[in-house]
Amino acid sequence: MKMVKSHRIKFGVGYLFVLLLILGSCDLRKDIQKEAYPKQYNYHPIITANWRASWITTQNALPEKNAWIAFRKQFVIENTGTPTTLRIAVDSKYWLYLNGEMILFEGGLKRGPNPDDTYYDEVDLSGKLQKSENTLVVLMWYFGKEGMTHKSSGQAGMITELYQGDSLLMTSDDSWKAIPHPAYVSESEDPQPNWRLPESNVVFDAREDIPEWVNSDFDDSNWPSAKILGTGIAPPWNNLVKRPIPFWKDVGLKNYENTISFPFVSNGDTIKCNLPYNGQFTPYFKIKSKDGKRITMLTDNYKGGSEYNMRAEYVTKEGQQAYESLGWINGHVMYYVIPEGIEVLDLKYRETGFDTEFAGSIQVDDDFYNQMCKKAIRTLYVTMRDNYMDTPGRERAQWWGDVVLESGEAFYALDRSADALMRKGMLELMNWQRPDSTIFSPIPAGNWNQELPGQMLMSVGYYGFWNYYLNTGNLETIKKVHEPVKRYLSLWKLKDDGTLNVRRGDWTWGDWGDNRDIPLLMNTQYYLALKGYAKMSEAMRKQKEADSVAYLMKGLKTAFNEQFWRDGHYRSKDYKGKTDDRSQGLAVVSGLADSDKYEAIFQVLQTEKHASPYMEKYVLEALYMMGYEDFALHRMKERFSKMVLDTTYTTLWEGWGVGAEGFGGGTTNHAWSGGGLTLLYQYAAGIEPTSAGWETFRVRSQPGFLKHISALVPTVKGTVKVEVKNEETYQLIIEVPDETKAMVYIPSKYKGIMVNGVEVVYAEEEGFKLFEIDSGYYKVEATE
Repeated sequence: MKMVKSHRIKFGVGYLFVLLLILGSCDLRKDIQKEAYPKQYNYHPIITANWRASWITTQNALPEKNAWIAFRKQFVIENTGTPTTLRIAVDSKYWLYLNGEMILFEGGLKRGPNPDDTYYDEVDLSGKLQKSENTLVVLMWYFGKEGMTHKSSGQAGMITELYQGDSLLMTSDDSWKAIPHPAYVSESEDPQPNWRLPESNVVFDAREDIPEWVNSDFDDSNWPSAKILGTGIAPPWNNLVKRPIPFWKDVGLKNYENTISFPFVSNGDTIKCNLPYNGQFTPYFKIKSKDGKRITMLTDNYKGGSEYNMRAEYVTKEGQQAYESLGWINGHVMYYVIPEGIEVLDLKYRETGFDTEFAGSIQVDDDFYNQMCKKAIRTLYVTMRDNYMDTPGRERAQWWGDVVLESGEAFYALDRSADALMRKGMLELMNWQRPDSTIFSPIPAGNWNQELPGQMLMSVGYYGFWNYYLNTGNLETIKKVHEPVKRYLSLWKLKDDGTLNVRRGDWTWGDWGDNRDIPLLMNTQYYLALKGYAKMSEAMRKQKEADSVAYLMKGLKTAFNEQFWRDGHYRSKDYKGKTDDRSQGLAVVSGLADSDKYEAIFQVLQTEKHASPYMEKYVLEALYMMGYEDFALHRMKERFSKMVLDTTYTTLWEGWGVGAEGFGGGTTNHAWSGGGLTLLYQYAAGIEPTSAGWETFRVRSQPGFLKHISALVPTVKGTVKVEVKNEETYQLIIEVPDETKAMVYIPSKYKGIMVNGVEVVYAEEEGFKLFEIDSGYYKVEATE
């Protein structure tokens, strides 16, 4: 069978690049708003016990960036039945082999738990060692340049210790062998990855490869000993912080989606291989070739977001050879640019990614929303790895406007291993707090230091830090960030009229798009930050502080409505643009707008549509909160229709269009566009925690015109299941996990309410009848 013609495209490397051109009280005011600047970074490093190992590198000179080092160590062990742990830290990434077998595919985290320190891994080797001689092999990749996700130490190095229980068996020292891996080429031809990425293009010259070097029987006697750089906790890597997130999920090598018949001889075509979705992939091939031929590997996302991302290149040796490029790239299509005359024996890919499962689910009777959620989950997952990312191509950066929405989606859609990524981000954000108490993102970062005040307020507030605690119940993390949040809020002042004195920061961004009323945005975001801080204070039993913040919020709310409400909408004094829908929405979700203004705000939101997909989430949530769920669904479908119905991409976009029609470069994989997923769980299905760690939650469905909703939420207490049938008879089926309780809300228009066949006694709240249920299975039926 010949290869399908549609999968082979006749053009060379240069043409491909062109083709691919196609993010209180008075006391409290004195306290929260005081000028109190600490003299150093305000982080709390997690320092391990004493490290007795040495940091090592090669005796040979290394390139300043994009250096690859091969380490080997042979050692003898007698007891193989005791739990065994390898502690290892590198700048920047490593691949670990034991006795010739791959143990870990891409260990290490991009550097920067705070501006000075370095992450380390603990790898469980229990049951993997063999009695007598063992060989440990590490391939290390040193980025050697700064990026929006990485703070370079400036020195390629590795430190490692092997433990059985508390007994130290082996350390990194000058008994290790180390050389620069000669096949990795530090400098590629242009174009280079854009300045935001610390990673370089990965170029491998197979003619310089070291055959079988990872195997135990490889003769390394002519390799030089490793060079010792320092012992234990040493500069420039400093304190070592234990990896706070899981190792990557690795699904192994897999065939591409399209059928390709092997073997075949390339006639100079570019081979187009379809990936199942937009994921984090590494390409593999097996070929027969003459030496000196250059193969290029890249995806359709190579210039995603208007800037060049990463590609891989391989220079062939003579004969049969197989190769996998180790730096992950992302996209929907993998392109292999294979010179004429090379016999292609196999093409595969490996997907790796954050180790979590798509444990949540939601289905409704309108498939548009199902497709939207499917794309939202896929987009969320491809923007998770070392950190939450805005996009996996152009930046891979932990912008906190994005993180707030991503974490909100993850609490509903993913299993609870995902919570560790939000915790890591929270600690990093506050551990990078500067001496003047400002915080900024993205971090970790070596080439960025600008504060976006609006994003920072959202991060530390109600939808950011507080939502993490509400979903996890992890008070220890809240205790660590509480004081740094307080210091940051101390920077913000109120004007004489009682509204916020807007701090411009370094980049007063607000949102993509036009008609941004910045003073309104900042006032609402500051109020949400205070709201989150007050709730964190209550959780820590700092009631006096919480009461003081509540007093401050009360005054701000009065001033906000007196100064900004005019002619049926909110507007700041000097703002001349069209009415800002974002600010109206944030006024509602923050609690600054009371119900007497809802009808007027609803009229505004029917006509004003300026928000980007990022801010649109808050506009839609405001519609749900005001009771206009039908219009919320209609607006959601109208606004997101183009990207949901598009058949080219499995992910959601940065803006309302692609490329030039988008915002910020127009990436096609931006998880901030997935806010609708959260809203369908939280409002359409009505599932929402009401106390920390889901000890209590509510089921208050607002289905609108949807007739059937089925949702499953993997909470820290167990799985919550809710099914809503919004037909002639209103039905709810609810499964409540152990050690939690649910408050059930039934619209007031229904009279007879039966729970498991028994009439229930209920209380009444505006628009609803409500009753509490304990853990168990419940069938609720109601009639008008």
